[in-house]
Amino acid sequence: MRHSRLDFPSASFGAEERQALLAAVLLHGRHESPAHMVEIARRLGAPGVRYLALQAQGSQWYPRSFLAPLEANQPALDWALERVEQEVQGLEARGWPRRRIALIGYSQGACLACEYVYRHPTRWAGLLAFTGGLIGPPGTEWPAPGDLARTPVLLSNGDADPWVPWPRVETTARRFEAANAEVDLRLYPGRAHEVCDDEIAVGRAILDRALDRAKAGD
Repeated sequence: MRHSRLDFPSASFGAEERQALLAAVLLHGRHESPAHMVEIARRLGAPGVRYLALQAQGSQWYPRSFLAPLEANQPALDWALERVEQEVQGLEARGWPRRRIALIGYSQGACLACEYVYRHPTRWAGLLAFTGGLIGPPGTEWPAPGDLARTPVLLSNGDADPWVPWPRVETTARRFEAANAEVDLRLYPGRAHEVCDDEIAVGRAILDRALDRAKAGD
């Protein structure tokens, strides 16, 4: 059975829809909620952005580690990716082309955001992946990438995160670079499983540049 939109509620906030230059889809971590992403968005503090925080069913986008065999996370993973695509299409219908839509995720949500953007290559406003990487077991060979057209991508993590190993983040960076993204890869020694102030500053700078492009009509 396919999930409907009503299975995954969302919360919108930020700039008024008629005035917003950018839209951003927010994806929370496992056992988190949209409220956590609302707080991250408030820390980012970018004016001119309309945020849409999605809620995963059961507070998780898929049941197993993102390093598990893909079939172990099905059909939930495909449903989650479809849910993001539904929201992106809804934003497009309301006036935001994909070059003015950003994907922002934390932990499991960051993994989902990475996987979605990689599977939908085009120019996006940005991808902010706070502690995440592409989904698949060790040894995964991802399909040849499409062209992300210099989409700015932030990939950040601690050096010993218990859920997202740094080598996977590095591999993800290489895959996005091969897809013609502008990748900012950030390693934070000793950082806990959280989003630190420097990550927020880098993410804010990416959104600010996207806002400047939107103001210039790009």
